[in-house]
Parts: sequence; structure tokens; C-alpha cells
Amino acid sequence: METLKVLVVDDEPNIRDLLSASLRFAGHQVATAANGTDAITMIAETNPDIVLLDVMLPDISGFGVTKKIRGMGIETPILFLTARDDTEDKVTGLTVGGDDYVTKPFSLDEIMARISAIMRRTSKEGQDSSIISVGELSINEDAHEVTVGSNVVDLSPTEYQLLRYLATNPNRVLTKAQILDHVWEYDFNGEMGIVESYVSYLRKKLDPISQEPLIITKRGVGYMLKGPKG
Repeated sequence: METLKVLVVDDEPNIRDLLSASLRFAGHQVATAANGTDAITMIAETNPDIVLLDVMLPDISGFGVTKKIRGMGIETPILFLTARDDTEDKVTGLTVGGDDYVTKPFSLDEIMARISAIMRRTSKEGQDSSIISVGELSINEDAHEVTVGSNVVDLSPTEYQLLRYLATNPNRVLTKAQILDHVWEYDFNGEMGIVESYVSYLRKKLDPISQEPLIITKRGVGYMLKGPKG
């Protein structure tokens, strides 16, 4: 992995120090913040490649920080650090624009694997200069722009990669395992629930502006992007 500018945001000094030391040992540049207010300022001013963001901060929650920077048009990848293995928290984090999450206590190997996976999938955004069209859906890979008919759809990097994967395999049922391996690229067993959550987010954005539902569920198998036959 290339050298990254990483911002670690956590109000626990021991976690900040542990992550900072490990990331620096791996060759990355690391800055730290202990609260949400400082995190927002540093993200806007220093443009890190990725942010490791604690959910439970003393002033603004990690979710609040993410909403704020996404509202500012900043698409920096976010890896949430959460103390609670709670599905609702995880879904909330992904809904507000996070890219992944790790539950405390975590292993440093897991952190590194998730960072690597996030950076691989977000770095693909500038590759393959082409237009992917499936019916009323169009993906302009040069501009990283998704449209349904005349409507531009605002997607997070992970939502974009998921939709792109489905769009490059129209009318083909993809299993959750295939989607997890291709989009998240974990080097260990990931959670299938994250696929369901992201499909749900895409549907909420696509269905209101499409003539008919674009993503079809094949119960017990997986998901398919519906395109014109032939």
C-alpha cells in the first residue's frame, strides 16, 4: 500500500497512541484529534486520505462529524471505530456516509486490512475511462457521476463501487459473498449484513427516480441489476 495521510480521531489517548504508532510503523503519515470539532477542522484543512473516527466523542459524535463533512462536499473515506457491537449503530454509521466500521477491541491486523480494502475500492474511481449504461442508469467513470434518466445521484465511494459492480454484471444474480469479496475485498470473513445495508441505501436513492426498481432481490441467492434484455 502506498503512503497515506491518516487522521486518527479518538478521545482515548492510549488508542490514539497505539494506532498512530502502528500506522507510522507501516509507513503512513499520521495526525490525531481528540474531539469532533478539531476533527472537522483538520479534515477540511489537511485533506487526509482516510479518517479513523471514533463514534463516541465528547463533543460531536463520529456520526455528526461525518454528516458535517459530507455536507461540506468532502468525500474522504471514513472508517468508524465503535465500542458497541450494535447493528443499529453500524447501520447509522454507513447511512450517514461512512465506508466501514470496526468494533472495539480490535486487532491492528484488522484495522490494516480494512484500511487497505477501503483504499483499493476508492482508488478504482479514476480507472477505466468509460460510460457504463444499463437502461436508464448511466455511470460516467471519468466524472465519477451516476445518473438515472436526467437525475444525478449522489453516492458515497462504497455505494458507487457496489452499484458499478452490479452495473457491470446486468441481469446476472450476484451472491452476497461475491459482492462482499469484490466491493469490500476483505482478507478475512466479512459480515453479510453490510451488503444488505448498502443495497438498501442504493434502493432508497435510486427507486424514487427510476421508472421501475433497478436492483432485484433473488431470495436466498443474492442481488441483480435489472437491465434491458438482449
